Amino acid sequence: MALGVVLLFTLIASLLGGLYLLGAFRRRRHNEPPLDKGAVPWLGYALDFRKDSSEFLKKMQRKHGDIFTVLIGGYYFTFVMDPFCFGAIAKESRAKLDFRTPASKLVLRVFGYKVIEGDRSIIHASSMKHLMGDGLTVMTQATMENFQKLMFFNLSSAEEKRVWQEDNLFHYCYNIVFRAGYLALYGTEPYQGADNKEKADEQDRINSNQLFHEFRKYDRLFPRLAYGVLPYKDKIEGERLKSIFWSVLSVKKTWQKDNVSGWISDQDKFLAENGVPEYMRDRFMFMMLWASQGNTGPTAFWLLLYLMKHPEAMTAVKDEVDKVSRESGQEQKPGSPPINVTRDMLNQTPVLDGALEETLRLVAAPLLVRAVLQDTNLKTSSGTEYVLRKGDRVALFPRISVQMNPEIHPEPHKFKYDRFVNPDGTKKEFYKNGKRLKYFNMPWGAGVSICPGRFFALAEIKLFVFLMLSHYDLELVNGEEEIPPIDISRWGIGTMQPVHDVRFRYRLRF
Repeated sequence: MALGVVLLFTLIASLLGGLYLLGAFRRRRHNEPPLDKGAVPWLGYALDFRKDSSEFLKKMQRKHGDIFTVLIGGYYFTFVMDPFCFGAIAKESRAKLDFRTPASKLVLRVFGYKVIEGDRSIIHASSMKHLMGDGLTVMTQATMENFQKLMFFNLSSAEEKRVWQEDNLFHYCYNIVFRAGYLALYGTEPYQGADNKEKADEQDRINSNQLFHEFRKYDRLFPRLAYGVLPYKDKIEGERLKSIFWSVLSVKKTWQKDNVSGWISDQDKFLAENGVPEYMRDRFMFMMLWASQGNTGPTAFWLLLYLMKHPEAMTAVKDEVDKVSRESGQEQKPGSPPINVTRDMLNQTPVLDGALEETLRLVAAPLLVRAVLQDTNLKTSSGTEYVLRKGDRVALFPRISVQMNPEIHPEPHKFKYDRFVNPDGTKKEFYKNGKRLKYFNMPWGAGVSICPGRFFALAEIKLFVFLMLSHYDLELVNGEEEIPPIDISRWGIGTMQPVHDVRFRYRLRF
């Protein structure tokens, strides 16, 4: 009898514990945001969020207001849609709101890299040194040389006759931008003597192209891999692809290259000095490749597509590019060499800058997540004060909150190349409810987790577009073709990708 009672109480305790873990007993406290757990224990709204994050969040915002807590796959996420709260969240100390906890789990799952103490600091320090300021000048030149290696090596062939060439725009942009960035960061084939340089360049073209095709395979798996919902067959494929990158990008092979960037070498030396095993450093190399090249090519695609669909924008940007080239003494003429675009030249392009920022407003959709380590107060713009509960996650989705908000950006679905720039080249200010906004476009995140490589990424995109507009006439094969819809499976990852490619053609201008 006594044994039966013990077993009964054990069963009840296990059941209650299971229900607790599933969130059955979670209740909203009086000072917390509205709570919506959904109908399914533990899962909550995981399926709805995975299906279309943007539409789900819009629905929740209409139902609960600008701040609400929802259950998604065992975690409680408080989504903050009030842009006037963004500064408080971005600046809050890591002791209360920590971005590393969710980020560490993600990079372990998708890249196989286990975060160590201090690696975030070295990434930031190395990026400050090599991807900003004087370091960015060096990286811009290296990237420029690799663009020329990939884009203009066959100008003496049929291209010289100014014949139209056709290609898929997304594939073309992603391919060229990825390869130029990869070669600039991870180094080029070594050679001895001028006679062997062309052979080394050709090997760079071949190897980088092969790597890009494998990268695209992994990139297509990335959204489901990030959410942990890959079917078995795709899991096997994902592991195969990761092994390829761990091998190709291994530190052993990288250090056999010439012109390895300081950004890569500094970080690898730090890991080695801190006892990180070589196989884990190989995985770090893969993580940094995706971080640096996973969004630049797609962004370049959208920018060129918007320019081709808006002739007035194309004319304005092309006129600016030509003006900057002339002032640098490199006006394009028949038989002239490819333009060498410098960082100084890229600093004289406010129209191009504005068109790029407008593109990012339309297509960048990062999800910014912090782990709540302590109960944290959050005051809204209306004066209401909430408490973010310890153990939860707090999340921002700026695409809805600011980037596509008609109160901040009138006609938000339209591409307006001068939306962010005044006629005199100065930057515009943006307001909501008559109050000036600090955060009105957030493609790079914010606060301590803001993308440290954003200046290099912008330079890389601008270099590519500058070269394309300087050397080629561009047009869509079907001038009436609509802008393709975005692939909603990639919400929260970065720059969105199209559901299908677009055919375009290009020919030498001179």
